Amino acid sequence: MRPFRILGIQQIAIGGLDKSKLSRFWVDILGLTQVSTFQSESENVDEDILQIGEGPHAVEVDLMQPLDPEKRPRVHEPKLNHVGLWVDNLAEAVSWMEEQGVRFTPGGIRKGASGHDVCFVHPKSNDAFPLSAEGVLVELVQAPPEVIEALG
Repeated sequence: MRPFRILGIQQIAIGGLDKSKLSRFWVDILGLTQVSTFQSESENVDEDILQIGEGPHAVEVDLMQPLDPEKRPRVHEPKLNHVGLWVDNLAEAVSWMEEQGVRFTPGGIRKGASGHDVCFVHPKSNDAFPLSAEGVLVELVQAPPEVIEALG
């Protein structure tokens, strides 16, 4: 039996070489609200964190540009970089999924840009871990109590 539940979409992350161009569409045209920014040398990212909705039903839209387009990770490739999913028990999810043969990216569980614990499912499988999201980077995000209560 699966020891966790996926509760909903936490975020979508969109990459480009110039996040100001992305912002023109997502903020100026669609009207999303920018709630914060995040930069990380190790993740090669400069991002604006936008929000759709309010409270536990809010969904993030992260607009990402690389600090250096020649370095990895290439947050601008693919354009729809990753999808984040709320999970009610991240540690149990990761442990169980690894036992099932799911491959994760290096780095394990860590604090994400919005302050929640996160872990990434690798987009490609390998011999040691034959299961992946088949080309899609998936971020598992530990849901805080109010999200678990609202969506669980």
